[in-house]
Amino acid sequence: MQRADCCAIVGAMATTKTIDIRTEIPGPRSREIIERKERVVAEPLSLTFPIVIERGEGATLTDVDGNTFIDFTGGVGCLNVGHSHPRVVEAAQDQLERFSHTDFTIVPYEVYVNLAERLCELAPITNAKAAFFNAGTEAVENAIKFARSHTKRPAVIAFEGGFHGRTLLALSLTSKTHPYKAGLGPFAPEVYRMPFPYEYRGVTAGEALAALERALVTQVAAESVAALVIEPVQGEGGFVVAPKEFMAGVRRLCDEHGIVMVVDEVQTGLARTGKLFAIEHYGIEPDLITIAKSVAMGLPLSGVIGKAEIMDAPPDSAIGGTYVGNPVAQAAALAVLDVIGEEDLCARASVLGDQLRQRMVTWQERFPQVGDVRGLGAMLAIEIVEGEAKTPAPELASAVTEAAAKQGLLLLKSGIYSNCIRVLTPLTLSDAELDEALAVWESSLEAALG
Repeated sequence: MQRADCCAIVGAMATTKTIDIRTEIPGPRSREIIERKERVVAEPLSLTFPIVIERGEGATLTDVDGNTFIDFTGGVGCLNVGHSHPRVVEAAQDQLERFSHTDFTIVPYEVYVNLAERLCELAPITNAKAAFFNAGTEAVENAIKFARSHTKRPAVIAFEGGFHGRTLLALSLTSKTHPYKAGLGPFAPEVYRMPFPYEYRGVTAGEALAALERALVTQVAAESVAALVIEPVQGEGGFVVAPKEFMAGVRRLCDEHGIVMVVDEVQTGLARTGKLFAIEHYGIEPDLITIAKSVAMGLPLSGVIGKAEIMDAPPDSAIGGTYVGNPVAQAAALAVLDVIGEEDLCARASVLGDQLRQRMVTWQERFPQVGDVRGLGAMLAIEIVEGEAKTPAPELASAVTEAAAKQGLLLLKSGIYSNCIRVLTPLTLSDAELDEALAVWESSLEAALG
């Protein structure tokens, strides 16, 4: 039975609510722990929700006060297979009992090779090889290393609204200034930023492509560009979807000028958009793909998958690190791939996406502050605005997410103006949980928007 069918049956049979709010949010135990946190944890590590988790299961979180929430944050996109999926937990535990670490380049292990084989077979890249790291930002930085070694060029092109991480080069590629970049420069040189198509804000695919072509004349010589880094759907940028004609144009320009096309799938990958990789919606082959987040159910693991001639370009030992490709995380990742296939989570993402979009469109018709509905598969967002000028309204978006949390639904904001509310729910969410979550979200819109 396919996962979509299973979820439909679960939803139809459910007779009790998932959300269970027993105390005022935050509860006394959460408040106590957060007070301790404030004394010993660095201030920049601020909290989105004033609740402290005790356990997670499927699409739900239960805090230390016994309150159960439906989780639409998914660990910021790390939990496509859900919290603590039994198959993944078992695989990680089994590996941990055998050995936890050696550093693959010192004493290698088979699970690294197994995962590389699986991903190279699944990725839409001919003659692929893989290398593994700890986090998405490391994958992006290493993708640039591969590209620079292959092309012998220094420059990198990124896009407005893009988010690629918080280490130096990745942060230089990242577009949003507050809270990520302000006061943290100087940044890496030879990074050039171009407009990204954003129809709702008046930037068409044709205009963005023309700006990119013009920049290769006015800003940086094409023969100096090693790589172009792009998200098929911008994550932190507000779930802005790259039009097909724009991605085709980017591929054409990269081919014409020998530029390595790096597709950042850290947030879009592993079934989120209805395909294992979002780039599969476009019918083009990238040169490199970066992955992280949901690949190991939130355990620290990332990777670069790419054409063999590019992946083999750096000199001996130029790529690596003490913890990269941890065997426990890789065992979890193999189980994640099994779960995605066996539970047909790509199909489930499409079903969830259709249901979410239908409800969001009704909100757009009802509330003038819901200016736009967009996304791909289950990677969807609404943009909250004020007035005919479509002025970004981050305070209203915050009011919605705060009202939802008090009623048992955890929602995250995004967007360059922090005025979008995005969906990163586990794809194992049942139909009954989806209905309950959407009812809370709609109630929160009513409370915040009137």
